[in-house]
Amino acid sequence: MQNLLDSSYFMPFVILVALWTIPWKGIALWRSAKNGSKMWFIFLLLFNTLAIAEIVYIFVFSKRQQKHKQAL
Repeated sequence: MQNLLDSSYFMPFVILVALWTIPWKGIALWRSAKNGSKMWFIFLLLFNTLAIAEIVYIFVFSKRQQKHKQAL
């Protein structure tokens, strides 16, 4: 079996993962900064979760904070 790093599929896979995660990370970081969520910002900046944490933050936690701000 051929080594994964030597495979001709490795670099396209890395590019695809980057193209998937960078926009999600950018949106999540922007929203967390806008909402004043310092802990989320640091977490999202430091950990790469293949955009899973970013998507959860965007669609779950950032909406909760926006609703909370509107109630005040």
